[in-house]
Amino acid sequence: MDIRMTCAEQNLLLLEGLIPANERFYVWCYTDDGQIIAASCPEKERAVLDKCFQFFGGLEKGLSYLKAKENVPLLIGSPIGMQWAVTTETERGQSLLFVMGPVFYSVPVEAQIREVLSPYRNTPRGAEQVRNLLADLPSMPVIPHAIFIRYVIMVHNVLTGQQLDVSDLFSGPNLSTGSTVPAPEKRDRSKVYLAERSMLKMVRDGDINYQRALNVSSSLSPGVPVQGRDPLQQNRISIIVFTTLVSRAAMEGGMSPEEAYALGDSYIESAVNSNDTGELNMLALTMYHDFIYRMHHLHANPNYSIAIQKCCDYISLSLERKIEIADLAALTGYSEYYLTEKFKKETGVPLFLYIRHAKIERAKVYLESSDLSVKEIAEQLAFNTPNYFIKCFHEVTGYSPAQYRKQFKKR
Repeated sequence: MDIRMTCAEQNLLLLEGLIPANERFYVWCYTDDGQIIAASCPEKERAVLDKCFQFFGGLEKGLSYLKAKENVPLLIGSPIGMQWAVTTETERGQSLLFVMGPVFYSVPVEAQIREVLSPYRNTPRGAEQVRNLLADLPSMPVIPHAIFIRYVIMVHNVLTGQQLDVSDLFSGPNLSTGSTVPAPEKRDRSKVYLAERSMLKMVRDGDINYQRALNVSSSLSPGVPVQGRDPLQQNRISIIVFTTLVSRAAMEGGMSPEEAYALGDSYIESAVNSNDTGELNMLALTMYHDFIYRMHHLHANPNYSIAIQKCCDYISLSLERKIEIADLAALTGYSEYYLTEKFKKETGVPLFLYIRHAKIERAKVYLESSDLSVKEIAEQLAFNTPNYFIKCFHEVTGYSPAQYRKQFKKR
């Protein structure tokens, strides 16, 4: 018998004993090559839930997390509001991926999910998995955000021996720390405004490479400067305002008011009911991520094949490095020649130009929302030289980077 499987099953039995019997909180164990070796999920639901995890990119993200050897759990969302968390354990030299979920934070609305998933219906693989998912929705686990996060921390601590708490799960920039808000004269309001515009543009565009914009905004402002001694209340108000702005940006980007209001209201309700600043920080990140990924899928071209959409997503997430066609070919399993021909046929744009235009669009964001020099932006976006960056920028926009920044400030 496989020793790894025995250890994984023993861990799952231990973890199951820690969770109340009435909670449908599932834990899965995968090998480092993505094979399930144990799961607490009932057998009849296992196949469809595993397919959902793979379909929404959860397994790919989880395995990347496993290779990175992170020591804090990772939350993974999806465009339909289905959530997972992952952590790792090393047993006899073998790294194992433990997955918690899936859960919804509130009862899913089938009509909204059908709308979000509609772009996938044109692909054979997508159509089958969407049918399976929708058929199983009535029994999908629903666990409030606060409870889910606490279970995630508990499972992680049992597996790793660490003693993390909810606030440790927040590994990114702190949107609203509950620390003392700087006096108004210490804030550069114009920079805060530009950073906020950048963040909301990411939502409107469904730009999944949003982390830098989030970092910049968070470093400039810890939230709404509410007067008083209650940091928890300040956090709540900051997240409610942030959620309201994000939901409006999503509607401007094309999300239906019905979906945007319902989604925003669910996060606002969670914020109002939360009594934990660490949990509120994670809630803000989850909300922002959720809206952006829903917008990303809303904007996805349903006529693109899965392989070409993978390439587009990879490019979006890799703008800060040199993107090689060989890497994209390896991602899809195609030859470089076949991929470039297929990409141009489906998108109407040569692959190298698509990459260049994507980088220039990101350069516009930097020029609009930061004080980075032209040289620094060229380096950030992995252009060979600043002069080559200036040349490409002018070819795409008709302006030099300096002229574009000047024009933007006049708006």
